[in-house]
Amino acid sequence: MKFNIKYIGLVFLFLLLGIPAVNAQYGYNNRYNNSYNRNRGSGLPRIPDPERKPENLTAEEIVAKEMPKITEVIELNTFEEAVVSSILTKYVQQTIELQLLKLPADKSREAADKIRENQKEELQAGLPEDKFNQLVELQRQGYTKMKKKKKKKKKSKD
Repeated sequence: MKFNIKYIGLVFLFLLLGIPAVNAQYGYNNRYNNSYNRNRGSGLPRIPDPERKPENLTAEEIVAKEMPKITEVIELNTFEEAVVSSILTKYVQQTIELQLLKLPADKSREAADKIRENQKEELQAGLPEDKFNQLVELQRQGYTKMKKKKKKKKKSKD
């Protein structure tokens, strides 16, 4: 039996041209047909994207985030709020710079203590005694734990 090379070549050509069309038709190859998987969906349950780490905040952003809580608890007026905000921004910036230096633990601890002492002295000079003590207590307990104490109103008997 003699095979003609022209016929074999023609059949082989049709096979090669037909394979991509069949793959696209049935969605076997995602390279040719991505809409198949998008419309059909996956058998796996969808999980939410993992939470991203918050971006590094600047000193101004950190202080701006905490100032409403401080103002609410200590009841600062506008001038005192500006004083506290500027002092905290200055020392938060120094703390951030200290963290960026990545000093050894003992030197880092010493520098952080020095920053805290300087901050405490400036706040003491800029605030009245009672508000300064409230701020120190607030910093010691943490900003989120302490809330403004509500005064109970006495009901008057008519």
